[in-house]
Amino acid sequence: MLSNFQVLIVMGILLVLLIGFVALPASKKIVRKSYIDATPENVYNLLVSTEGFQTFNPYKDSDSNLKIMPFGPATVVGAGFKFNGKEGTQTIVDLKENEFVIMEIDLGSMGKPKQTLFLSAKDKGTLVTWQVEMTFGVNPIGRLFGLFADGVLGKTYELGLTKMSSALLFTK
Repeated sequence: MLSNFQVLIVMGILLVLLIGFVALPASKKIVRKSYIDATPENVYNLLVSTEGFQTFNPYKDSDSNLKIMPFGPATVVGAGFKFNGKEGTQTIVDLKENEFVIMEIDLGSMGKPKQTLFLSAKDKGTLVTWQVEMTFGVNPIGRLFGLFADGVLGKTYELGLTKMSSALLFTK
């Protein structure tokens, strides 16, 4: 049987754990920007095409066995692809010509991050803002990941923007 002192220690530890959990982020937004030397129209056309997206998909570099299986229409809401490795789908859920493309990434039990690529004409090119929003709810592992998400995933989106720039190099 626990003494009163031991019960207080256990309750204190549980309280600290609860406060720590509540302090973990329930959501996270990661944002990266890059100037692309191509028109918003050319960038947009790359983004709305599953085939075009694969020209700069940063995950293809980290997983040589990654399989991409397109589905839906070619370039409108509903266009997307399934991927293996970390099983999931990416589907265009909203878009506005030459301004933005919003994609939902369905990772099953790991959540459904929303990825938005905003386009803004700048000089003779385009400022591309790649934004990913994740919601973790009460998932403690997800919330813990939220502490490190920017450092882990930010580099991936930076690579994607670099690859996008290369893919659009000759499309002015």
